Amino acid sequence: MRKAAFILAAIALASAAAFAQKTPNFSGTWTLDKERSEINDRSRIEAMTMTVGQTADTLEIATETKRMAPEAGGRGGMGGGRFSGADGKFTYSLKERETTTEQATPRGPVPVTLSAKLDGATLKLTQKRTFSGQMGEITATSKEEWSLSADGKTLTVKRSLEGPMGTNTSTLVFTKQ
Repeated sequence: MRKAAFILAAIALASAAAFAQKTPNFSGTWTLDKERSEINDRSRIEAMTMTVGQTADTLEIATETKRMAPEAGGRGGMGGGRFSGADGKFTYSLKERETTTEQATPRGPVPVTLSAKLDGATLKLTQKRTFSGQMGEITATSKEEWSLSADGKTLTVKRSLEGPMGTNTSTLVFTKQ
């Protein structure tokens, strides 16, 4: 009987360990590795740092981006403007389907709908903004898929920004500090 109880306890511990390993922890300070990234030219990203805090219920992301100056006579392009979703501090719920917050902009606060979903080892994030522009109502959506390397020291973010100027996609590779 003791042997059967020991075997059941061992199976339970192994199952708990396997479950714990399936939930990735993205917490830490992450620095963009431009050499390993595939960044859309319109993004004009020169450097980027993300600070991520994760609990069982929330994911808090603070991002700082340094951008290259736009080309003479060029437009900022999608991903380079104030609605790109790149900078700021956002808290996602890992339990609720969607949450809404506001982002301060030069034209006033803009509502931002946030959603996060852990899909196995992949984290899927969405930010959606609808605001009034010179040409009427504009909707911009940022979708990201995050994945960690096996050692947890490399974060890969596949990002798609959709808006009135089309779609801008990039693959950003970050290293943990």
